[in-house]
Parts: sequence; structure tokens; C-alpha cells
Amino acid sequence: MGKEHITTLHTYVDEAIDRALSENRIVGTVVQVALRGEVIYSRAAGFADREQKRTMEENALFRLASVTKPIVSTAALALVSQGKLSLHDPVTRWLPAFRPKLAQGQDAEITIQHLMTHTAGLTYRFFQEEQGNYERAGVSDGMDVSGISLEENLHRLASVPLLYEPGNMWRYSIATDVLGAVIEKVTGMPLREAVQLLVTHPLCMTDTDFVAVDSNRLTAAYADADGSDEPRLLHNDLEQVPFIDGTAGFRLAPNRANQPSAYASGGAGMVGSTGDFLTLLEALRQGGQPILTEAVATEMTTNQIGELDMPYWPGRGFGLGFTLLKDPAAAGTPESPGTWRMGGTYGHSWFVDPKEELSVAAFTNTALEGMSGKYTTDICDAIYAGIRESKKAAKI
Repeated sequence: MGKEHITTLHTYVDEAIDRALSENRIVGTVVQVALRGEVIYSRAAGFADREQKRTMEENALFRLASVTKPIVSTAALALVSQGKLSLHDPVTRWLPAFRPKLAQGQDAEITIQHLMTHTAGLTYRFFQEEQGNYERAGVSDGMDVSGISLEENLHRLASVPLLYEPGNMWRYSIATDVLGAVIEKVTGMPLREAVQLLVTHPLCMTDTDFVAVDSNRLTAAYADADGSDEPRLLHNDLEQVPFIDGTAGFRLAPNRANQPSAYASGGAGMVGSTGDFLTLLEALRQGGQPILTEAVATEMTTNQIGELDMPYWPGRGFGLGFTLLKDPAAAGTPESPGTWRMGGTYGHSWFVDPKEELSVAAFTNTALEGMSGKYTTDICDAIYAGIRESKKAAKI
């Protein structure tokens, strides 16, 4: 992509960001784009903390929520690469006490692959109705400050019947928290230390941890305006954020990011920067070195769930930690088939298009607009419009 065409992409992405800010859909954002191994776009815009008039900086720290999942999944696959863990291992090999049963009381075998593909029979409290069985059992989604240990949360989780026979359905779930407990058993160390050893330290991701490495760089957290003039500030202790009609919604405690005592949630507990996460995406896109073998990285980015239906994700399948695009038309996206994508509740989206050699991380401090709102499609559309312009010009 020539310099003038990079300028075109910059213009389109800038317009998407500026529009979202002017329409008060987001408070602040950091967007970074890598193409063919080079960062061609990086911009911080808006406020990291609106009330304190602190402008967004490129090294801002965000509560990653589900952006934690690909990091922890990569840690598990690093153990697979080292021959210390197998995707076919039953979870009970490592967690003998974790034995949730089916609704009628029958035993069920959950494997590591089931956990990593969200086909384990689990769900999330926020997907259930108010006072659903996860809430009644006191199961934490990993984004509150429940004061319980990971072991206790898994004990509570195992007391609730599975939704379905493992392997028979796909349902986004707390499975990556269970995977985190497996990683602890395999390595003999706390999850935080294991992730450092297996992923963040080898990739020099110095901004990423289960607590904010610098609270001065941590953004404030906001939720969608919901009829008011601008997104509302989320208070530190506990806030409810509506999700899908008929569900309990999210229970968020932004201050969890500054509490080392909170259990390390493998599905939602990390804090990090946009640049750090782009580093991980690029390492995976380019074959996984130095943390994964190429064969394992390929497995991670291959659809593992066949034709199982994925609610809320039309046209996509699932690899070992994130979605994979099968049908761009069904998904309504300009991304190439094979693109990987996910997001995070606190307001993040990201995707990798291997065909275009493209990696994108678009982090905001605004839930849920930055995860699933118009902002995510605007950024994606702007980037592909810039790429199309470049290709068109190259033919002239």
C-alpha cells in the first residue's frame, strides 16, 4: 500500500472515530492497524477520563474483559505446543473435582477442546434470566468483585447442571475461567504468573496483566448513553449494564482492575493496552513464534465446531479462542473468509484478516458501543474501504 493510499485509509478511519465521538457514542478510543507486519495507523482520540479532562493516550490501559480470552487461550496452547497439555485431555485429569452433570443427573465428559471452543455445556450468568441458576449458585462472571477464589467459583459452577451434552452445541461461556484453572494445575503456578511466563513476557507485552500495571494510565469506564446526552460513567464498585432483552445483563466492577485480591478470571480479568494486544495478534497471524508451534497456531485459527449454530454470530465458526469467518455475506462484513474476530464487554473489538495480512485492535472505554455497536462496523468498513482504494489505484 503506497503512502498516498495509507493516507486514504487514515482519512476514512479518522472520520469513523470523529463521527462516533461527535455523536457521543464513545468517550475515548485507541485504534491501531497493522498491515503486512507494519503498524500503518495508530491514533488515540477522545477522553481517557471525561470527568477529569484526561485525554486519551496511545498507551492507555483498558479493562480487557473478553479480550482476556485469546490471551489465556494462547497460554493453554503454549502448553499444548510444549507437550504438557492435550486438547483431548478430560478436564477432570487436571481438575478432579470439576464434574458438572447434565440436567437429568447423568455424568458428562468435558475436554480441554470443549472449553476452548465454548462447546462444554456452560454459559454465563449475564446470558441467563434474572435469578437464573448461575445467579442462585453465586457464580461470578469474572467482572465483579465477589471476593471468592477461582476454586470456589468453579465449585459453584460445577453445582449447576450443564445446558447440553458437551460437543453438541456452541454457547459463549465462562469456560475460559475453567481453562485458567487447568493452566494453574499444569504449570503449578498462579494463572497470573503462568500467563506471564507463557505469553506476555516472551512477547514483551509489558502493559498486560491481571491488574493495571499503572493505575494512572487506566481509563475510566463508561456505558452507553441509554437516552441521555452522553455515555454514563460507571462507578467503581458495582454497576448493572443491560445486555440482551430478557437476560440479567452485565454486573461490572471497574475497580476490579486495581484489586490484586480478585481471582484471576481467564475469561474476563485482564487489563492491557491496544499496542500490547496488537503484538499478540501479529505473533499469532505470523505463525505463533516464539510461544506456539506453527501447527498449533494453525489449529487455533481453524474452525473447530463444524456447522454448529452460533447465536449472535451469523456466518462464523469458532477456533480455539475466537470466532472465524465462514460466510462474509451472512455476517454482513467486508472481511475475508477466514478472518478471526472477537471483542470485550468494556468496549473493545479486534480482528485479523490473514488473507489481507491485516490486524486491527480498536479499544474504547465505552460499553457496549465499542464491543458490538455501530462503531465496530464503522471502523471495519473504513479500513476495508481504504484497502479497496489502494487495490483500485494499483490497477490503474
